[in-house]
Amino acid sequence: MPSAVARYVVRVAEPYRLDLTVSVLRRLSTNLVDALTPEVEYLRVLEDAHRPMLVRVSSQKRGTLLVTLEGERRAHQRALETVHRMLGIDRTLREFDRGAARIPWLRPLALRMRGVKPPRYPTLWEACVNAIVFQQVSIHAASAILRRYVVTLGSPFELRDGPILHAFPEAEVTLRENDDVLRAAGLSTNKIAALRRVAETLVSGTLDERMLEERSSVEAAALLRSIKGIGPWTATVILLRGLGRLDVFPMNDSGVARGLTFVGGSPAEIENVLDVLGSQRGMLYYHLLLARLEARGELGSGVNRLRAVAALT
Repeated sequence: MPSAVARYVVRVAEPYRLDLTVSVLRRLSTNLVDALTPEVEYLRVLEDAHRPMLVRVSSQKRGTLLVTLEGERRAHQRALETVHRMLGIDRTLREFDRGAARIPWLRPLALRMRGVKPPRYPTLWEACVNAIVFQQVSIHAASAILRRYVVTLGSPFELRDGPILHAFPEAEVTLRENDDVLRAAGLSTNKIAALRRVAETLVSGTLDERMLEERSSVEAAALLRSIKGIGPWTATVILLRGLGRLDVFPMNDSGVARGLTFVGGSPAEIENVLDVLGSQRGMLYYHLLLARLEARGELGSGVNRLRAVAALT
């Protein structure tokens, strides 16, 4: 079917900030899959049945986003549903806001970051890949590995007026690729094995997102941990970033410990803080990430850096 371009105005749950939400989604501005332009337009290529769908999202008047889709018309509705999922458009965070107001060191950070929503990866596979790649390495090292993986296996999409984006590689692509190629991207033998086990589980239908959605977070985490290579931390990150479960928090995370100290908190008080934040405690994870990005001047756009990185990879 021919490609179609259409614009959709989408209402959001206020307050809403696209720049902060996308910053949390992509982690670093060198991300080749999720881009944010200097004009605060979010860019992403989705693949539906191996056909690319270019997504552009920008803030409009208060309470709305403008979503522009370029791809097969029959796939637009599914793409819109994916955008809702990815950008936390309908989420409200009253419990987190109430809890954060009671924590002296978190209150000013929460006020500065007011409007950030919990993002989600578009697929369970992408959530699993990100969580596995980020196991036991720094955010910058993991991002570099993930970038090489995406460049090697993902389909490039060159925009007429912007950077080269890459569609995230699908599970079947990883299964077909040999270990030497994956190892050259920086993946360890153990992580390659874990990715293959996850891909086989998802492709065969032994596990799917519905199975996790219908379970409590405790039960869903246990199901994920039944796959060798997915431990407690990895399962929690998958639930948080992949399913939007805010009632979980990744404990024993070195980035969390550094982030707490940086904003004036203490790792020793984390249990009490999580109790105060209640069922939306996962938002603390995102706020600590935003605090680190803010300190490094990496909140917001990164297309210029994206072009430079793409030229080197």
